[in-house]
Amino acid sequence: METILSIAGKPGLYRLVSRGKMNLIVESIDETKKRMPVFATDRVTSLADIAMFTDSEDIPLWKVLKNVGDKELSKECSLNYKKCSGQELRDYFAEVLPEYDRERVHDSDIKKLIQWYNILVQNGYTDFETVLAPTEGDNVDDRQNQEAKEEA
Repeated sequence: METILSIAGKPGLYRLVSRGKMNLIVESIDETKKRMPVFATDRVTSLADIAMFTDSEDIPLWKVLKNVGDKELSKECSLNYKKCSGQELRDYFAEVLPEYDRERVHDSDIKKLIQWYNILVQNGYTDFETVLAPTEGDNVDDRQNQEAKEEA
């Protein structure tokens, strides 16, 4: 299980390599594999913590990416998200996730999702459930609860 991260203000996706006392060490998920420190002041989000709004309940990002992968046969996205219209984006996303909330999911969210999908597929990440689904202990509260159970 790898931790895939998005860092606000920095392009691309990153893989958590190590945790330091005051920072995280991350490696870019691209051909450069550049490593760098990330500090508490950086807005870091794990892809396992992201969900998409639907008309009923929020769907974890890994399930949405899996749907895109099923539609695209685990190849790069056939839609050129940089050049297509907003309507084309919404039509494409409606095929992937028919019940998505059309008021709360913006075109920029769909573009970001497709961009992340392409980065992951280009770098060999196609089993989204294994890579992105949260596991027990990912959340600090989960770890504290687990430690409390072990002590009892």
